Amino acid sequence: MDSVTQMALGASVGEMVLGRRIGNKALIIGAVVGSLPDLDVLVPFGGAVEDFTYHRSFSHSLIVLTAVAPLLAGLLSRVFAGSDVSFKAWWLMTWLALVTHPLLDGFTVYGTQLLWPLTDYPVSGSSVFIIDPVYTLLLLMGLFLAFRRQPGGHRWNTVFLCLAGGYLLWSQVAKYHVESKVKQSLEAQSIEFDRLLTTPMPFNTLGWRFVAMQNSGYLTGFYSLLDPPAREVVAVHHDSAEHLLSGLQHHWPVPRLQYFTHGFYAVSQHNNDVLISDLRMGVESAYIFSFIVAEVTDDGVVAVPNREAEVERDFSRMPTLMRRIYDPDVNPHRAAGQ
Repeated sequence: MDSVTQMALGASVGEMVLGRRIGNKALIIGAVVGSLPDLDVLVPFGGAVEDFTYHRSFSHSLIVLTAVAPLLAGLLSRVFAGSDVSFKAWWLMTWLALVTHPLLDGFTVYGTQLLWPLTDYPVSGSSVFIIDPVYTLLLLMGLFLAFRRQPGGHRWNTVFLCLAGGYLLWSQVAKYHVESKVKQSLEAQSIEFDRLLTTPMPFNTLGWRFVAMQNSGYLTGFYSLLDPPAREVVAVHHDSAEHLLSGLQHHWPVPRLQYFTHGFYAVSQHNNDVLISDLRMGVESAYIFSFIVAEVTDDGVVAVPNREAEVERDFSRMPTLMRRIYDPDVNPHRAAGQ
């Protein structure tokens, strides 16, 4: 998730474990430790697809972070040798602040390799958006009360941390309901599909977007928990130029993106460039991650070194998406000219 949320989570964990012993230093140290896994963005992996798919790998591995925790705890115990904190307490705080970071990321749709190097499978719970104000505000409320060092502040931090965890559980329940509803509605309309993805719309867990993969392309649509129970979902079909990948099965970026996206990708041609777009993040005609993997020439489709395609991020559609949460007659597809 976003850096502010990860810092808040680390600070909340730091306060929970060490707040009564070292005061507000626990918040600061926890925030710093909780942010460390995201430093992998500074590591160049050798290409656009490499940077995209190797982010949240070793630095987000529960195995690696568990191994690193005692080393970092030893360093902190030396730096703060004058504090009344045992090595075990430093170890517990460090371990919790580190591992809660990738566990939280696992609730988003991006993909977090929690068990690297045993497997590079990208876990993507896709039940919270990468920025969720409700979750973040719950953490910040607890931190505010703890920071003031008033009686009960430390306890309230733990309460709000638990409430934030409860919100994550709620997001999974909401996702299960949405997925069940969308499946039932598509089947009732005799719409066939191979795989279904549901993911929350920006900043909330009430409005959801879905992608259903078909042999001839894919479907996209929207559903809100506020929709009338009997209302059918509206699914719009989009073509995917899969034939452009013929002969590229061994071109590394192609199978890598197919694997990392869990098969939720689209193939398109722009001018002479062949693009693979990740359908999990963004909306139609404005997907966040698209990569050029080949070019169309007179001799056919030729593999090229992968690079990220320029994507025009049109935020003017955001109000329409937000209105769809409470108004089922709003059609975000129409807003996109589809």
